[in-house]
Amino acid sequence: MTIERVGVVGCGLMGRGIAQVCAQAGHATVVSEINDELLAAGMASIEKFLSKGVDKGKLSEEEMQSTLDNLTGTTDLADFAGCDLVIEAATENREMKLEIFRSLDGICGPEAVFGSNTSSLNITEMAVATGRPERVVGLHFFNPVPLMKLVEVISTMLVEDSVVGEVKAFGEGLGKVVVVARDRTGFIVNRLLVPYLLGAIRVLDEGLATMEDIDQAMKLGCGYPMGPFTLLDLVGIDTTYYIANIMYEEFREPQFAPPPLLRRMVLAGRHGRKTGRGFYDYSG
Repeated sequence: MTIERVGVVGCGLMGRGIAQVCAQAGHATVVSEINDELLAAGMASIEKFLSKGVDKGKLSEEEMQSTLDNLTGTTDLADFAGCDLVIEAATENREMKLEIFRSLDGICGPEAVFGSNTSSLNITEMAVATGRPERVVGLHFFNPVPLMKLVEVISTMLVEDSVVGEVKAFGEGLGKVVVVARDRTGFIVNRLLVPYLLGAIRVLDEGLATMEDIDQAMKLGCGYPMGPFTLLDLVGIDTTYYIANIMYEEFREPQFAPPPLLRRMVLAGRHGRKTGRGFYDYSG
C-alpha cells in the first residue's frame, strides 16, 4: 500500500502543522475542525506560516501555492472516506479520541491506516476501539511540526509489521527522521524528558538555585538548546502537568509524580508563553 491521500483530524497548533507538511510533501490532504470558525483560523495560520517562508526565501511562491492547492478543509469526518492514512490530532482527551476513531472506522475503507498524534495516551486502547487494530499506530510529531525533524511511530502488540513500515516510510517522505517505539506511556521522548522537567521544578522548590541559574547550568553544562524552565513555558505547564499525571497513573513511580509547585502553577493560570506568564513573564 502506498499512502497518497492523507486526512488530519484537528486544525489546531499540531493538526495544522501536520496538514501543512503533508501537503508540502505532495499529498492530497484533508484537514478537519469542529466548526467553520476554527477551521478558517487554522487554514489562515497555515497560509501565514507559508507566506513568512516565502518572505524569508525558504520556499517559492509556486511551492506555497502548490501546498495550499493540496489542502482541503472540512467540518465533516465523512470527507475522510477516501484517505489512505488518517492522523488524529485532536485535543489530548481520551474519550474524545476514542469517539473519533470509532467514527472513522465506519467511514474509511478497510485498508486505511489510523494514526494518533497523542503524546501520552494508550495507543492500544485506541486501536481496539476500531475494527482494524492491526492498522492503528501512534504517529507523534513535535511542535512546531514544520521545523522539528523528529517523528515517533508507536507500534502496539496488535499492529502488523507492514503497517509500521508503511507509516515509517511515509514519515521519512515528509523529510522527517522517524524512530519506532513500543506502546508505553510517554514513548521515548516524554518518557525521558518529563522526569527531567519535574526534577528541575523540585530543585527550584527546594531553593537549590534560581530558575535562571538552573536554565543556564543545563544549557552550558549539558549543551541543551534551552533550559528546563524555558522549555516548560514553551511546551505549556498545563500540558506537562497533564502528561505527568498520565505517566504517574501508568507507572506509579515517584519520578513521574507532579510536584506541588507544578500543580499550583496550573491552578494559578500560569501556563507559560500561551498565557503570557509561566515560570517567566512574557507580558511585555
